[in-house]
Amino acid sequence: MGTPAPPATPPAIPLLSVLGETIAAAKAAGRNDLVGRLEVAADRVRDPRRRIVVAGQLDQGKSRFVNALLNLEICPVGDDVTTTITTLLAHGPEPRAELVLTGPGGDSGGPETRVPVPINEIGTITARSPLAQGRRVLRLEIQVPNPLLADGIVLIDTPGVGGHGSSYAASVLSMVPTADAVLVLSDASTELTEPELAFLRQVHELCPAVALLVTKTDMYPHWRQVYEADRQHLAKAGLAVPMIGVSSLLRSHALRLQDQQLGIESGFGLLYQFLRDQVVARDQVATRSAVARELRSAAEHLALALGSELVAVRDPARGAAAVRELQAARTSAEELHRRTAAWQQTLADGITDLAGDVDHDLRDRLRGITRTTEEWIDEHDPGRHWDRIAEYLTGTIDTAIGDNLLWTHSRARQLAERVAEHFTEVGSADLPDVRPDSADGSHVGAGTLADLEPDIGFGSKLLVGMRGSYGGVLMVGLASTFAGLALLNPISLGAGLVVGGKAFRDDKQARLARRRNEAKAAVRRFVDDVAFQTGKESKDRLHRIHRALRDHYAGVAERSLRSIDDSLRAAQEAATMANARRAERGAVLERQLRVVAELGRYADAMQSALPSAPVGTVAP
Repeated sequence: MGTPAPPATPPAIPLLSVLGETIAAAKAAGRNDLVGRLEVAADRVRDPRRRIVVAGQLDQGKSRFVNALLNLEICPVGDDVTTTITTLLAHGPEPRAELVLTGPGGDSGGPETRVPVPINEIGTITARSPLAQGRRVLRLEIQVPNPLLADGIVLIDTPGVGGHGSSYAASVLSMVPTADAVLVLSDASTELTEPELAFLRQVHELCPAVALLVTKTDMYPHWRQVYEADRQHLAKAGLAVPMIGVSSLLRSHALRLQDQQLGIESGFGLLYQFLRDQVVARDQVATRSAVARELRSAAEHLALALGSELVAVRDPARGAAAVRELQAARTSAEELHRRTAAWQQTLADGITDLAGDVDHDLRDRLRGITRTTEEWIDEHDPGRHWDRIAEYLTGTIDTAIGDNLLWTHSRARQLAERVAEHFTEVGSADLPDVRPDSADGSHVGAGTLADLEPDIGFGSKLLVGMRGSYGGVLMVGLASTFAGLALLNPISLGAGLVVGGKAFRDDKQARLARRRNEAKAAVRRFVDDVAFQTGKESKDRLHRIHRALRDHYAGVAERSLRSIDDSLRAAQEAATMANARRAERGAVLERQLRVVAELGRYADAMQSALPSAPVGTVAP
């Protein structure tokens, strides 16, 4: 019978209980800034959404795999290209679909427009669908009732990467950083190709939870040999990526016939093992780590105010000293808050440098690709090899954009670390989650390489030769008539053949030169379109990084100053408090401080108990 779905995440009642106590303590202290961050952490615990991206080359069976995984016929399948837009599948009480478009102005950064789509028309939706209203399609969102999706899984079926002059690899790579796992599909008909290995390397650097699925094992009896060859290719490339052989057809038959043996042979049991070990477990570790950091930060901020007030209540003399220390700390924190120009200047300069470097790196890569392609065109007939040129151009541009994205990701992390150094005076500052991505993917693949005009046919070539030979026959024949020869004689016919052959060769060279110029112009237009679109998306990505870093570190500065202000005010009020109220207030503070201290210890225990993320491998 079919392989059971991975179990739902067990309810983290203790974790939610501790978060509830911390939120209550923060509310009692009037710290709404801490309450907001803690409520976000609680929402993540209550509703974990795990995004799984399904990617791969064209015609690798991605949509059929998604259907088999969900046991639903929801994604269109066929021998031709069927998935041309990103499709997001999530759980919903009833089947429904929406086409998500850019706003009225066509700006992807503005408000989105949603258009309902009948479920039975999902297979007809393309980027040029009338429902798109002439706007750019961001994605197709589908909600269906399904046990696997109900567990918090969100599947993203992506268009095939590669193809004739049109690529979606940049779009897929831009979604990878936000994914909890990426399943890269490659069928068992052939071994991994160089573009597939390059794509796997880029995906693995952006998302550690990656698996290579060798699909269509039911169609190829010798798929295990291909599987072993793929394993060797991965080892040679230094990619520690789990591999799983799967068959969507066997999975569907197993579910229909309730055949356990077919379910085992389909390989989906190993896939669910990967999802449990590499996705669910990894996400739980990441969630608990994030909650532990929020609890520790909140406990430190709350303990500062409560501890300062308690010292002043118990011993006014020590309270006066504490007030002086807090005033000095407040001066330092206030100075840091006023001197936002320092870390913001570092941030602004870093973003400016990063934007220039990223743009230069991308243009340098694309110029190199253009130069190499033009050199190849100069040595060959582009009309005969246009498909190969398009395939090479698509693959190399995919790799270039992916490497540029990886470099952006690495440089953004370095910039975040440099800005964090400005906050050593107020304690360590956590690094924000810098992800240079777009939830809707990139749209670089929207451009296509124009088709090259075909060469003239045999009949046209024959006419070119005859037209040239006619001139030779007529010229030499007229001259030979003075010698008493006929217009058509061996000499004039020979001259016609010679002149006709030369005219044919000259025309052939001219047509070849024209095709080469047209091919170069088409390549330049395509690369220019890619550079234009990629440059815009790169700038948008850097703007998002800039805003994320700015808001994060501005919040760090504001929370630090707020904590010291509250501590100073509480200590000053305690120093002037009447003796009759000191004992009562001290008891309340001690009780609150014990709760906060317990929260801090709980956060430390959580952090120390967290295991490292599992990185096992899955064998067939």
